[in-house]
Amino acid sequence: MKRMKEHKRLGGLSTVAIGIVMMFATGIALADEPLPMASSPPSTSAAPYLMDSIFAMKQRADALTGSNWIEPADAVLIQRKETDWTRYVRTALHLPDWIDVGLENRTRFESYDHPWRASQAIGNGQTDPQILMRSRLRFGLGGNGPFRFLFEGQDARVYLNKDPGDFRDNTTVNEFEILQLLGAITLNNVFGSGLRTDIHFGRMTMDFGRRRLIARNDFRNTSNAFDGLHWQVSQGQTWRVRAFFVEPVIRSEVRLDEQTSKSLFWGSYFESRHVPWFQVDAYYLGLNDRRVPNLSSHRTYSTFGGRLSKDPKPGELDYEIESAWQIGTRGDTDHFAHFQHLDLGYTFNFPWTPRFLFHYDYASGDRQPGDSQDEGFDTLFGARRWELMPTGTFGPFFRTNLNSPGWRLIVNPAPGWIVQVKHRVWYLAQSQDVFGNSGLQDATGQAGNSLGHDVELRAQWALSANMDFDIGYVHWFKGSYFDRLPSSAGLPLGGNKDTDYFYLQMRVRV
Repeated sequence: MKRMKEHKRLGGLSTVAIGIVMMFATGIALADEPLPMASSPPSTSAAPYLMDSIFAMKQRADALTGSNWIEPADAVLIQRKETDWTRYVRTALHLPDWIDVGLENRTRFESYDHPWRASQAIGNGQTDPQILMRSRLRFGLGGNGPFRFLFEGQDARVYLNKDPGDFRDNTTVNEFEILQLLGAITLNNVFGSGLRTDIHFGRMTMDFGRRRLIARNDFRNTSNAFDGLHWQVSQGQTWRVRAFFVEPVIRSEVRLDEQTSKSLFWGSYFESRHVPWFQVDAYYLGLNDRRVPNLSSHRTYSTFGGRLSKDPKPGELDYEIESAWQIGTRGDTDHFAHFQHLDLGYTFNFPWTPRFLFHYDYASGDRQPGDSQDEGFDTLFGARRWELMPTGTFGPFFRTNLNSPGWRLIVNPAPGWIVQVKHRVWYLAQSQDVFGNSGLQDATGQAGNSLGHDVELRAQWALSANMDFDIGYVHWFKGSYFDRLPSSAGLPLGGNKDTDYFYLQMRVRV
């Protein structure tokens, strides 16, 4: 109880502190364009002097971006957009280039009606609005040197989630946590070969390929992390090989996260960009997860897969094909499952550079639950927002027991703007298996496999690398599956009705 009171007090203080930082950052972000007064003669007025100081600080900070970007210790582990923003705090403190300090806050309001998860039945079908806040602090040492260190702390919390039936778990809440604590060794031009190699050790986040199986979560409020070793060797942007041996971090909502030797994850990943229209990925991932007492939940998998792709360009076709196959055991049953993905797109050489994209995803489900063969695909530690639908408190669809075609139109109406509309149709791959993580299942299969279809609208505006906004709306037309479920399935009151989901998000980084 004492710990909970301390958390509430600290949570209030952190909210105030974050508000102050966001006000400061907003002023800087809005100063992204040079101000006329910045070049005017000195004035005795305080306001012009303050704006001159802010603009001068912005110029100094911007000098360390682009081609002068100083690579952090986790640069080759994750997407560059996760770390590449102007460091105003570091500049304001007049820190040397070998010290990196960055702050980030993301606040999102989201709400949906007619919940469908069996765990939400206690709420009698009430609407679930929540405010999700994620704050991060990065502190790095080493600059562009061969030896680097990184600490990244994260506080992920949610407000308005105390009513019965409100969604809450460790994908939304992970308070006062160490997200990354790692050392890195980088060697360039090894033995004059032109190759680069990196070794990372400690706690880290990772992105592999298109992030369907291993990802540093973006839209989700909390992120996957791993304790262990990572190694890579590469030749520029042409090819690279990566390997890792880690223990997945077990997230706790309010206690410090931990790891266990009873859960091990390892693998290797090869990427080739020799031929721009025929980019190749190939990978092997191994998982031995025996951390829970229940034998039937133990997972021992080997996942083999590959990906072929071509990046989108105006006036050209693009594509992506990924295939993954799993073998092993789940509990005391044999496991054999697979996942298939296809994208076919075309970018028009018109104003707004519209891109039309066809999607198809198939993730196997268990044909006969309870028999000696488990066929439900396990997405391991992947992310899904950009491809399926928003996650957060929503996100009903996972890459397991899923059959889904769809299309998407993406336009860029102005610099910094991305607007898209998406439509997908959703089916269960196997009608007798569980629907995602909803807890819903009809073991007889008589409810069928039609989960409905959805229309999603999304608009993103990046005011600068330091401030962006994201707004979205989804209408999920639910299918006949929800009407036909037996009462014993635990569908919440009104869970068979269409669901509307809305979110509005702002992120500030300094």
